Amino acid sequence: MDEHGNKKALLDNEFTVERASRSDLTAILAIYNQSIAGKQATANLTPVTTEERATWFDEHLQNRTRPIYVVKALVERNGLSATNSEQVENHDIETAQIVAWGSFSDLYARIAYHISSEMSIYLHKDYHKKGLGSELARWMLTQAPSLGITNVIALIFAHNQPSLGLFYKLGFEQWGYMPKVCDMDGFIADVVMLGLAIKPNSNSEL
Repeated sequence: MDEHGNKKALLDNEFTVERASRSDLTAILAIYNQSIAGKQATANLTPVTTEERATWFDEHLQNRTRPIYVVKALVERNGLSATNSEQVENHDIETAQIVAWGSFSDLYARIAYHISSEMSIYLHKDYHKKGLGSELARWMLTQAPSLGITNVIALIFAHNQPSLGLFYKLGFEQWGYMPKVCDMDGFIADVVMLGLAIKPNSNSEL
């Protein structure tokens, strides 16, 4: 566990994943803001501040079924490299900065939609095209059943081919298409709704 009592899991021998803590908001938004200029990953057109996103963040922290997860890079300690989560929990391996994050959010704020959730993933620019996004997405999908989620939705710009390719490889299918719904200040963007029905498993919640 970290200093906030959150359990850590080993994503692979380079990264850990855990629920976000209150102190993580600055790093989470730094990664998010990196994605804005490219106009591929978000419909925000200007950087967001911690003040603007404080309520959003608190709502996730207080809702056990709509978590934000942070991925941290591992740093070897005493010449060791991580091979299991126990080493991380015992502090044999240290974690460094946050390099990615993902969230489950309400698809709509109506109680009947509680079985469906939107998944979002953002990576630090230095960790693009290294397979980390796929690893995090796959891991998050294993957590969905314990969160009461039976349908995972991804809303992706039609021009964001890397993200579309990632989710298609994970088994997502097109569930909807919204043409010309976003004014991206220079072009009008279409949005693709991808969905995946989740099969129950025995994975415990982190």
